[in-house]
Amino acid sequence: MDESVNVFGETIETCSDSPTTGFFRDGCCNTSEQDVGSHTVCVEVTREFLEFSRFRGNDLSTPMPQFEFPGLRPGDRWCLCAARWLEAHEAGMAPRVVLQGTHRRALEIVPLRLLRSFAVDLN
Repeated sequence: MDESVNVFGETIETCSDSPTTGFFRDGCCNTSEQDVGSHTVCVEVTREFLEFSRFRGNDLSTPMPQFEFPGLRPGDRWCLCAARWLEAHEAGMAPRVVLQGTHRRALEIVPLRLLRSFAVDLN
């Protein structure tokens, strides 16, 4: 696993324990070379984003008990693939971002200035 560092170079904060998120299902947007999707952007999902994601072939709202996945509801936090967040942004459907919980590897795909413009955790 890569070092647990957020976009500010600080220790990454938990994104969500309910539902439990992250590539490693540790509640954080931690990543490694095995995480080819780069599940590194901590977001607060919206109804619009969930519909967009379902339309793109990734239904995040339907529960899948066989994978211990309860399905997401608006307001839930989730570690999203950086490329999917960027795709949603380009379509005008990007959810808000929790920068303290977003892994610095997300910056390989999405510029910090863009993530900052969607931040829920900046004053």
